[in-house]
Amino acid sequence: MAYVGQRFKTGDKCDTSGRYQFDGYTDGTSTPTPTANEQIIPLDVGDTFPPVRSSNKAAWWKYLGY
Repeated sequence: MAYVGQRFKTGDKCDTSGRYQFDGYTDGTSTPTPTANEQIIPLDVGDTFPPVRSSNKAAWWKYLGY
């Protein structure tokens, strides 16, 4: 089970359903800014954390809760 604030990166498997917020790119950058639809995403158990499609970059995702 994830805890609020826990971070995951693109390619990790989701083990807790809920909402996840963009928390920077894995290369240490924060630009370009993801689109509004990409900043908070819903995921279900078993889903793979996605890249930010608009920039085609791997990202960190922070668990917000259900």
